[in-house]
Amino acid sequence: MIQLLVFLPLLAAIVAGLGNRAIGSVAAKAVTTAALFVSCALSWPIFLGFLSGTSEATVTPVLLWMQSGSMTVDWALRVDALTAVMLVVITSVSALVHLYSWGYMEEDPDQPRFFAYLSLFTFAMLMLVTADNLVQMFFGWEGVGLASYLLIGFWYKKPSAQAAAIKAFVVNRVGDLGFMLGIFGTYLVFDTISIPAILEMAPEMAGSTIGFLGYRLDTMTILCLLLFIGAMGKSAQLGLHTWLPDAMEGPTPVSALIHAATMVTAGVFMVCRLSPMFEVSPVALAVVTGVGAATCIFAATIGTVQTDIKRVIAYSTCSQLGYMFFAAGVGAYGAAMFHLFTHAFFKALLFLGAGSVIHAMHHEQDMRFYGGLRKHIPVTFWTMLAGTLAITGVGIYGFGGFAGFHSKDAILESAWAAGAEGQGAFWVGTIAALLTSFYSWRLMFLTFWGKPRWAGSEHIQHAAHAAHDANDHDDPAQEDAGHAPSTQAAHASQVATGTAGYHPHESGLAMLIPLLLLTLGAVLSGYVFHHWFIEPEAGEAFWKGALYFDAGLAHAMHEVPLLVKLAASIVMVIGFVAAFYTYILRPGFSATFAGHFRILHRFLLHKWYFDELYDLLFVRPAFAIGRLFWKAGDEGTIDRFGPNGSAAFVGLSSRIAGRLQSGYVYSYAFIMLIGLTAAVTWAITR
Repeated sequence: MIQLLVFLPLLAAIVAGLGNRAIGSVAAKAVTTAALFVSCALSWPIFLGFLSGTSEATVTPVLLWMQSGSMTVDWALRVDALTAVMLVVITSVSALVHLYSWGYMEEDPDQPRFFAYLSLFTFAMLMLVTADNLVQMFFGWEGVGLASYLLIGFWYKKPSAQAAAIKAFVVNRVGDLGFMLGIFGTYLVFDTISIPAILEMAPEMAGSTIGFLGYRLDTMTILCLLLFIGAMGKSAQLGLHTWLPDAMEGPTPVSALIHAATMVTAGVFMVCRLSPMFEVSPVALAVVTGVGAATCIFAATIGTVQTDIKRVIAYSTCSQLGYMFFAAGVGAYGAAMFHLFTHAFFKALLFLGAGSVIHAMHHEQDMRFYGGLRKHIPVTFWTMLAGTLAITGVGIYGFGGFAGFHSKDAILESAWAAGAEGQGAFWVGTIAALLTSFYSWRLMFLTFWGKPRWAGSEHIQHAAHAAHDANDHDDPAQEDAGHAPSTQAAHASQVATGTAGYHPHESGLAMLIPLLLLTLGAVLSGYVFHHWFIEPEAGEAFWKGALYFDAGLAHAMHEVPLLVKLAASIVMVIGFVAAFYTYILRPGFSATFAGHFRILHRFLLHKWYFDELYDLLFVRPAFAIGRLFWKAGDEGTIDRFGPNGSAAFVGLSSRIAGRLQSGYVYSYAFIMLIGLTAAVTWAITR
């Protein structure tokens, strides 16, 4: 059964990709979507079997892949509780994304290729999470990287999509270098790449050292930090995060799949899978906690000023991944996986809901040109409202709530219970929860409430005039929903005169059914499943060694002070009130606030200037070195003295020889006479 579950998406990708237009769009979509729904149907019984305690970890051999010396690489499919969670997440979200894409990509002429890429993406992620050894995991790891490149750059004629695809590919190669070094080092130390064998031997390596860059350093710290660099790249943690927002250049279903179920969850999964290794190194855990907490607050601050609806949700993903990592860093791996599980449902819901809004608004993504849409697209509104309630963690302590209420609170409580090393992350996570509530409700208010800012209303006419008057791209007025930046002045004028053709309409059933099903996950997944993921006794029985589960920490999180338990709910309310005041009661307040804090606003608008810094430190020097080798090395040296020089010499020799070939007999006789005279002279004088 597991073989069918994993390889069906690959088979569907091959059929759709090779068949392409020969089989037509409908056949390609039907084959890929049916394959994913079958895989999804097979994954849920596996997951429920582990929940009920009737299933045990299994390893299903597929084939002997490679053998070199003492290293044997089997291609085998490992299924335990951790794998079961990921199988449900990947196949459920991917199946719904496939169905959703029937409506969203309906007008695209290249649908077979798109659906083939989607299925390939899913297969690569399934290979990653079922890996029984590090090489097989790396195969899936690189597979999702390839598929993300293909999907982000799917609209390859669009320059921004090409640039975003290349950026994602290059940034992930940086992280993958660390991951490869970590795999090499792990094999060097343990003489095996088998994950179960490595995890069994990991505690024995405590206190050992290894030579690295000329120093003797703690073995497990070096290995775990190298592996974590790979996780930072795939899961867009601070420093290697810059590709994630630009990935929005791909179609919206791609964004949902990348952010909710596939690529960005790979790093969290890998750290949890190798959690017994990380537990041996307190330094590595401290780094994971620090990077996760920093990413959590960093991305949340940027999300507060974004105006592109997809980019707001993208930075939200980055922030939520930070929560998962600092949960892992404090030893709460069950809580990290619980948040990954719930996040998959409400984040896929928010992205697909945003796609429905964009579809309704004729591909407009700027929230400043929305407003008042809840009456025009009511199903999209109610489903996105459920997603917002889930991500902001709405609930009542002691009774339950939406998905994020259970999983995010579990992370914050675990961080506090972990002691001094985790309490710093708790405070950072609490502030990030406030910002999450603010930017999430800001998105809802700008999109669904307020005056319509489309179809020639007076409000949008005012926006167009203001846009014409604006001269600075960073002008604080752009923060106001009623104003547009100067770069969109022409667009605002077009909307103001009604020529943009904005007539909001609800999406079709192919798009709405996935939204409704994901709404169930956003509402119920936290309440229904929290018992097995994080409760002490049930958690140990469920995970069964699939990850490191600290029952003591799980007990301690229930004993934290009441104020700690209420912290996330308190800041959620504060964020809601702040957004309500700013965008409903005082619509112009945001522009006023940004004007008073212009430097801070510009700093956040430029995403902490990471792109500019990397451009200065890496991109420009790389281009300068490239031009040097190109102009001075390739053209100035190799070409000049190589093929170009040889060609020039042959040409010159040919021209000289050509002049000697006059065609006159007396000229040849004269040359023969000169040659004969020279030969006689040489013979006489030798």
